[in-house]
Amino acid sequence: MSPITYLLAALVALAPFTTAEKLLESTSLNPCIANSKFSATLFNVLFTPNNGTLAFTINGVSAISGNVTAQIDVIAYGLNIYSTVIKPCDNKDFAGLCPMNTGPIDLKSNTVIPQSTVEQIPVIAFSIPDLDGKVQVYINDTDTGAVLACVEAELSNGKSVYQKAVGWVTAIIAGIGLVTSAITSGLGHTNTAAHVAANALSLFGYFQAQAFIGMCAVPLPPIVASWTQNFAWSMGIIRVAFLQQMATWYQRSTGGTPSSFLSSLATTSVAVQKRSLDYLEQAYQTLVKRSNNQNTNAETLQVVTIRGIERVGFRANIEITNIFFTGYTFFIIFVLFVVLAVAIFKFVCEGLVRSGKMKSDKFLDFRNGWKTVLKGILFRIVLIGFPQMVVICFWELTVRDSPAEVVLAIATIVVMLSILAWAALKVWRIAQRSIAMHKNPAYILYSDPVALNKWGFLYVQFRATAYYFVVPILLYILVKGMFIGLAQKSGVTQAVSLVIIEAASLIALSVMRPYMDKKTNGFNIAIAAVNFLGAIFLLVFSNVFNQPGIVTGVMGVIFFIFNAVFALILLLMVLIASVYALSSKNPDTRYQPMRDDRGSFIKSQTQLNVGAELDALGATARGDKGSRILNNGFGSQKARSTIDDDDSSFESEVPSGMQSGNLHPPNGGGHYRDNSYSSQYGQSPTQSSTFMPAAGYNGAPAPGSRNGGGGGYRPPQSASPWQRGAGYE
Repeated sequence: MSPITYLLAALVALAPFTTAEKLLESTSLNPCIANSKFSATLFNVLFTPNNGTLAFTINGVSAISGNVTAQIDVIAYGLNIYSTVIKPCDNKDFAGLCPMNTGPIDLKSNTVIPQSTVEQIPVIAFSIPDLDGKVQVYINDTDTGAVLACVEAELSNGKSVYQKAVGWVTAIIAGIGLVTSAITSGLGHTNTAAHVAANALSLFGYFQAQAFIGMCAVPLPPIVASWTQNFAWSMGIIRVAFLQQMATWYQRSTGGTPSSFLSSLATTSVAVQKRSLDYLEQAYQTLVKRSNNQNTNAETLQVVTIRGIERVGFRANIEITNIFFTGYTFFIIFVLFVVLAVAIFKFVCEGLVRSGKMKSDKFLDFRNGWKTVLKGILFRIVLIGFPQMVVICFWELTVRDSPAEVVLAIATIVVMLSILAWAALKVWRIAQRSIAMHKNPAYILYSDPVALNKWGFLYVQFRATAYYFVVPILLYILVKGMFIGLAQKSGVTQAVSLVIIEAASLIALSVMRPYMDKKTNGFNIAIAAVNFLGAIFLLVFSNVFNQPGIVTGVMGVIFFIFNAVFALILLLMVLIASVYALSSKNPDTRYQPMRDDRGSFIKSQTQLNVGAELDALGATARGDKGSRILNNGFGSQKARSTIDDDDSSFESEVPSGMQSGNLHPPNGGGHYRDNSYSSQYGQSPTQSSTFMPAAGYNGAPAPGSRNGGGGGYRPPQSASPWQRGAGYE
């Protein structure tokens, strides 16, 4: 099979349909004029063209009396494709409306439509998923012709691109990419790990961008709303029954008033909810709130409209007041799951090594410094969850579900902003010191394990000279998320702002090209281009141009097609890269070495042990001095360059009893020479254009130093000073 055949087959798999039978149905009836004198509490219509049968059940309330006529218009994608006039007094199926009386109305019918009428319905009405069609019925006075009521019913052909399987597949492949990068990094393939992780994170960001579009308060075409709903999981909007009960309890116990829209819908339109959750949004538009005495007057009916974040939450079958708590809880669950998974993997590896089922050099760096690796992973999770938390936390400030949830939202966004801002500041300071000392930011950013383990998650995906680009990325996410969360009352404002933001992002990426290589730059520029195109479509959907309905309908279909194809391509790229990384003996051969020479600064323990003597000779030739070595607290030695002069803000890197002025090895051997990069310690390392770690980094004193010779202390061969991985997983 050709690649195009695979592509088309996968595209079909991305958009499964709920049924192969041709049908048109509607489960809601909305008023389309002010002061309409007819409303329905239950509305079910089903038309099957194969046998031409039209079955409907209508329970409604009327304030109309007298003889009427009904004008019916069928509209698809903004075009009026069918129109007819029905006179109830001339049609036995509507004899109950001749004449029409005030009060409750119950209608049931099962009629056969003439084949000539069926043939007038376009084929696309039965084939395109999430049909953008509706039926409008104008009830006119027979004598005067005045419009007494207008109702419209949304049509569905039973096919939708919103499928839970799509969400599961996209989430699993994105997760595979992140897990693969962690495994390959542990195996020593740092170049592969960096590429796979960068692409997986960019893919995850694209999914969040699609969810952002669905969260905008813009009247989206049905196919667009359904497509973007597939990515609601990336924002933590996932329904779990017990979690909804917990959210309701928490809100009540903290002074809030939970909504009960789903339960009200069940009591007023039970048949609709039992059929399919796909129709909840349409049914919710005609949600009926009855008075305590169950009056049947038309004036007691109330139409409720949902949009934006509320629409996404409701389609996920989540009460509107539970959306924030659900998203927040899933973020916390994700953090705890990762911590548990890393801890379990650590002890499994140790058990396999002790039992002899795994070589002792496998995942050696991870096993020696798994706590440091875990810290870097947690920092990266904060970065992944930042877009989600920005949106729901700022949105919570506008809806205020309960005082406790408002406080929780404020505290969460302040903490996350503080963590990421502090990390970005540390990266900038480290890079500036490296530039001042070595004329190259990559030297300390990649050669110092403290810097790489703590802050590598912010800069490893960029080239060394673009280490600062994480700041524009964070500002981009923050501003975009604030518009989504705070401007839910104005869809036009959101659409215009997203066009400006996405255009600025695309221009910046295209001009600066900050990522590590051409392929990664192309990957991210393509995502930025698609996001910008999606923002333009969103602006059109907001109806700011007052375009014909057919334009909106067609652009909705186009939006789905190009995003489905693009998402499929990205998924295949990440999946293929992950499979190759896990199956190849040396996956690094697939990627060219970085031009910033970061590979020269990241060495595995095996490389260091084999080439210790050669490194020492190289250090002598370059005139490098030994670097001071500190014990990192879990059995391995760590090179320090005193760049992290305020480490105490997170943790102390120097164990007690080890003072900077009197450094001794753990076994009481020869003294280490304190040769950090401070002017008070004398000459700085070489500042040539090509930098290699000094011999002191691998534990072997440089020849000619005070500790040179056989009496000097040498760290154990099994311990690694390069606790890699935190910057990649």
